Amino acid sequence: MHHNLLKPFELKSLLLKNRIVMAPMTRRFSPGGIPGPDVAEYYRRRAAGDVGLIITEGTTIGRPAASNDESIPNFYDPASLDGWRKVVNKVHLAGGKIAPQLWHQGLARPMGSGPVPSAQSEGPSADQTASVAMSDEDIADTIEAFALAAAAAKKIGFDAVELHGAHGYLIDEFFWRGTNRREDAYGGDIVKRSRFATEVIKAVRSAVGPTFPISLRFSQWRIQDYSSKLAETPEQLEQLLAPLAEAGVDLFHASTRRYWEPEFPGSDLNLAGWARKLTGVPTITVGSVGLNGPDFLAGLFGKDDSKVEPATLHALEHRLEQGEFDLVAVGRALLADPDWVAKIEQGRFWDVAPFDRSLLKQLV
Repeated sequence: MHHNLLKPFELKSLLLKNRIVMAPMTRRFSPGGIPGPDVAEYYRRRAAGDVGLIITEGTTIGRPAASNDESIPNFYDPASLDGWRKVVNKVHLAGGKIAPQLWHQGLARPMGSGPVPSAQSEGPSADQTASVAMSDEDIADTIEAFALAAAAAKKIGFDAVELHGAHGYLIDEFFWRGTNRREDAYGGDIVKRSRFATEVIKAVRSAVGPTFPISLRFSQWRIQDYSSKLAETPEQLEQLLAPLAEAGVDLFHASTRRYWEPEFPGSDLNLAGWARKLTGVPTITVGSVGLNGPDFLAGLFGKDDSKVEPATLHALEHRLEQGEFDLVAVGRALLADPDWVAKIEQGRFWDVAPFDRSLLKQLV
């Protein structure tokens, strides 16, 4: 039995029955941006399988250029919010907890794509495409859009909210010197480049109140560069994360490709471990949990056609016992087997399904 994984966890108003989180995974199964009954059933199945907390696929805020695909769910249209309300009800009836991940794709959105193809893609600074650098008015409106979405999440009945601040999307683009070349209050050193994120977090906190948990997903790597490092040292990471924690983050979701890889030389701590050590804020670890073989990017982009077999959780359990991190996000293993958690609880690890890349086309 994996005792530490199965221990309850409490964070403000959020009480989880175990430490296992379903990682957010983009699906593009919501025509017109509206999550339908199939989406509700997809999440219900994982809740019924005893996942402690479900974090939804990225769902876009109310900005014209926030999304690159009209089949990605949004979080502002009344019909979409009604669809999400039904998702929440299904998950709660199955005994689960759920949080939406709020998303703006920034410069990663190709021009001419998404539900509003005429909208210019936007970021902290313009790139070589026809994108635009956000004005102060654009920034203020985007911050408000995040806050409105978070307020809607609480009203609908979600149990927490996550902000997507990773992987080269809008919030993350403000962190990077290469994409944030601004010379105003939102640019400069790493602390100044965190200002946009801190203002989003403060606005969300004001919208949801003091006891509703806010998670922030962040990463060192970007889709544009898997080997990139936002912070080269623990000191630089602290400079970035401390203002975010002070602004109101309750949970840092540290996105890595393999959870067991050390983040900095001289220590075995992974990124989630360092975030927890530097800020004292609870963290979620993620990255090839429960799997042996190619990492998720190889599977996502078709670089390896082999099945990815289940892996033991002993090393993960040990790190959790040592207090390196608090929660564990699981992605592909839960795609392959909605009952993955229940099987772990029952000691049926031998019965866990392997992950096959073909599952990415199904996502049921």
